[in-house]
Amino acid sequence: MSSLTPYESGDITQRASDADRDRIAAVLGEALATGRLTSVEHADRLEAAYTSVTIGDLVPLTRDLPDIATQPSTGFSAEQQEVAAVFSKVIRGGRWVAGRHTVLRSTFGALIIDLSDAVLPGREVTLELNSFCGKLIVRVPEDARVIDEGSAIFSKRHVSGGDQGRDANGPLIRVTGRAMFGKVVVSRGAADWHWPWHAR
Repeated sequence: MSSLTPYESGDITQRASDADRDRIAAVLGEALATGRLTSVEHADRLEAAYTSVTIGDLVPLTRDLPDIATQPSTGFSAEQQEVAAVFSKVIRGGRWVAGRHTVLRSTFGALIIDLSDAVLPGREVTLELNSFCGKLIVRVPEDARVIDEGSAIFSKRHVSGGDQGRDANGPLIRVTGRAMFGKVVVSRGAADWHWPWHAR
């Protein structure tokens, strides 16, 4: 039984709502936390959930999983995630699942994040970028629309792209947070992006 079981006897051609997609994401998150899905399976199904159009697209994604309403909660949440670098250097890239609200924090360290291949849970994602005496560099997908709502005090802050994404249907990334005596860079194009492992 899945959270969408009631729809299976109804009209599965009905268009899915954001709430429907979020319910599926919660079931998938619980399945990942309890070991029923691998991280790759979770990423594949989550991406399919947030790109689905109809209820019929969603039903198969949780058909082999139990309804989380009947299972004990593990405290897993796909809504918020935090990645921090404290007196260290942290790099995250490739395929990974970001939270709807992702907090990135660099304190006397360097945090380098690539979202170009990440699975974004929804059409709007908030990145809270906090840098204190540290460096925080983020690459967003090329079709992303970026809105900068952050601030800087005695820092360098560069958010490229503004809200003029190439694709009007691309994800909306809202950048918040504060830099103090640090550096925050958010870029989209390859021209102003240099991965540490690409350096020669």
